[in-house]
Amino acid sequence: MTEYRHTVTADVPADELFAFLSHPENLPRYFPEMKVAEPKDGDSVHVEAEVHGERVAGEAWLRTDPETRSLSWGAEGPDDYHGELRIRDDGPASSEITVTLHSVREADGDEVQQSLERTVAAMTHAATADADVAAAEGQGGWTSYDGKG
Repeated sequence: MTEYRHTVTADVPADELFAFLSHPENLPRYFPEMKVAEPKDGDSVHVEAEVHGERVAGEAWLRTDPETRSLSWGAEGPDDYHGELRIRDDGPASSEITVTLHSVREADGDEVQQSLERTVAAMTHAATADADVAAAEGQGGWTSYDGKG
């Protein structure tokens, strides 16, 4: 099994970042290949993605743990793809995010690592933009979105 890991700091409070990321419907906002992410019963999520120019649909799972500000996810398939994400405070308006991916698929070069780094950058950018808009509108942001998180 191959493991990929990336850690960055984001200019958004840890609780706000976790609340944003714990909503599967936000996946297409920061994962360019993801076209649809619809929560189903329990931790099941229907997903559709563009993979090498082909639209692929399937079922995945997403588990959230607000106590540890962590997420884990995975999808059935030949690559045994799954991962974890952990968020920790890095100051009053900053957080550190670590994403780890696991797959039996061997990639050429650093394709997967580069994709992971781009996705984490897009993830933190989208969460920061939402927090900025919510603050400007005085709406409280994702932590008050629907009581989740």
